Amino acid sequence: MVLPAGFADPVLDSQRAFRGVLDAIAHPGRVVLLPPLAAPGPLGAAAASVCLTLLDFDTPLWLDPGAARTDVVDYLRFHCGVPLVQSAAAARFALIADVGHLPPLEAFDAGTDERPDLSATLVLQVDGLQSRRGRRLCGPGIDGEVRLEVLGAPAFWELAHANKARFPRGVDFILCTGDCLAALPRTTCVEA
Repeated sequence: MVLPAGFADPVLDSQRAFRGVLDAIAHPGRVVLLPPLAAPGPLGAAAASVCLTLLDFDTPLWLDPGAARTDVVDYLRFHCGVPLVQSAAAARFALIADVGHLPPLEAFDAGTDERPDLSATLVLQVDGLQSRRGRRLCGPGIDGEVRLEVLGAPAFWELAHANKARFPRGVDFILCTGDCLAALPRTTCVEA
């Protein structure tokens, strides 16, 4: 089996991807385009970029059954050196290829009131992201109004609302589709 290459230009593309992820986290709901990247299916380019940019040998990763394929595992271990964990509660990051089978939020580490930074980040692959329509978002990093529609994840907004209710504890979401992503940190409020 031949593994897909990582970034075409490892230095510049990883820097571009990191800036894109940072921009999305700093501006919740903003849809950000990342550099192209080949990845084994069902892993999309944006989800693979997030993994190659943020994961390393010190970052426990949990994979849902859709992402826990041998080619994806080999790709992530080779490019990131990431340790895989069997329990969602032990993960700092979780990669969910099929949001229809997302475990309950309680399965993931939500940090503590004293150390909310110890919580997990969930990288969710969705069918699409559309800005300027959908749910209204507010909170830190949002100037004025931001709207985001998440396609292919009908229960996502209920999860985001339940997640916000646990603040300062909770998980952070990175939503990926194709080569685009958007982030919703736990500080983001979702309105109808």
